[in-house]
Amino acid sequence: MQARRRTAVLAASLVAVLAATPLAAPAFATPARTSVPVSASAHSTNALDVEALTAALAGLPDPDATAALVRVGGTDGTWRGSAGVHDLASAAPADPDARFRAGSTTKVVTAAAVLRLAAERRIDLNTPVQRYLPGVLGGKFRPITVRQLLNHTSGIPAGDGLGDSFEEVYAHRFDTLTPQAVVASAAAKGPEFRPGEKQHYLNINYTVLGLLIEKVTGHSYASEATRLVLRPAGMRDTYFPGTDPRIDGPHNHGYQAVRRADGTTEFVDVTEWNQADRFAAGDMISTTADLERLLTSLFRGRIVPAPQLREMFTLPAHIDGATYSAGLQRFPYEGKVYWLKSGGRYGYNTLIAGTRDLGRTLVYSVGSTDAKGEDMNPVAQRIAMAALK
Repeated sequence: MQARRRTAVLAASLVAVLAATPLAAPAFATPARTSVPVSASAHSTNALDVEALTAALAGLPDPDATAALVRVGGTDGTWRGSAGVHDLASAAPADPDARFRAGSTTKVVTAAAVLRLAAERRIDLNTPVQRYLPGVLGGKFRPITVRQLLNHTSGIPAGDGLGDSFEEVYAHRFDTLTPQAVVASAAAKGPEFRPGEKQHYLNINYTVLGLLIEKVTGHSYASEATRLVLRPAGMRDTYFPGTDPRIDGPHNHGYQAVRRADGTTEFVDVTEWNQADRFAAGDMISTTADLERLLTSLFRGRIVPAPQLREMFTLPAHIDGATYSAGLQRFPYEGKVYWLKSGGRYGYNTLIAGTRDLGRTLVYSVGSTDAKGEDMNPVAQRIAMAALK
């Protein structure tokens, strides 16, 4: 499925688009909309290109995005900006403090929770997950360590979803697909490769980790992730909706651009969606302020103790092309090394990124109209170009 490949190639996409001239937005046959002025504030921005950051958000909503919320931070200075609309019907300005679906940035929380449990000696990263979850994967699989789940070298194939095309999954947007069913469908396929042989970024690794957290603690993934990570980081506006399709609290609407038979484009509201199957791999709702708190608290060692935190900045050895660590992805650019994680759920693209020393950090939520597309969203591209140079 195209959506499964998008996050896996993020670093390569960033390298390509940041080295290129920004692309023009495609010309959709849709009524023109008046853009909403950029709202921004800055502090100690000597090393930041404020003009480029402001320009990156200009003109929203446009065919690629309905809104954008951005926070650039670190010792280089800070900049906050928002643009676009709360929803297309009212055209009210986007709420800069809005909640949104954070997608695969959930994996950072899951990895941190597992590493906290490892620090408490409740999980051993070198122990096969089959010992903790006997029978979950079946006899086709060789022993897979917890560490191999964390860094996507397990060889477990992708689990089944509720469809492959947008039209198929949209028709099932209020249905519930349990994490257990997703894992069972993956296990039935047998291994994709021997554990530790390759790296293949897939949600299934973190779905299994969510079940592992529940097994060793005796509590739900949501409650343990909140106790171990959200609460220590001060993330008061972040939660896990489970089977509830709504986004509680203030939020901007998300849309998917769908091409009609006559060649015009319809923007379908995809704000409400039961995404319980994403579970510990992607079913988190958050804010840019909370994700910035997560990034800074984590990198400063306030959530995961130093010995276990090293796992988040260590790539698996002896695997060519590996870019993923435990929960993060290594991205060298312009002489700096960023550790990042992206997320994409229909209507919303998210990124958290930072240098190890927190000299520069970036968090954004873009109301992408093709959030599961294979290419990087042009608005997100402009933001990254302006923030990371």
